[in-house]
Amino acid sequence: MKNTVMTNTDRPVMLTIKEASEYVIGLSEYQIRKLCKSGKLPCITAGKRYLINRDVLLKFLGIEVRYE
Repeated sequence: MKNTVMTNTDRPVMLTIKEASEYVIGLSEYQIRKLCKSGKLPCITAGKRYLINRDVLLKFLGIEVRYE
């Protein structure tokens, strides 16, 4: 069995609601929070904080991401 070590580039980038609103022009913190609470935007919660995977956010918005 092969041992796999994740590097920083392999790890998912998680954004807070504030970071996500700064990352995507046109969506406010309120709108992103509403999408998270409604379940329309997949996210995880850590206490009271919502964390959104950057790639999932971009896919949700219809933006294709390729990494090479």
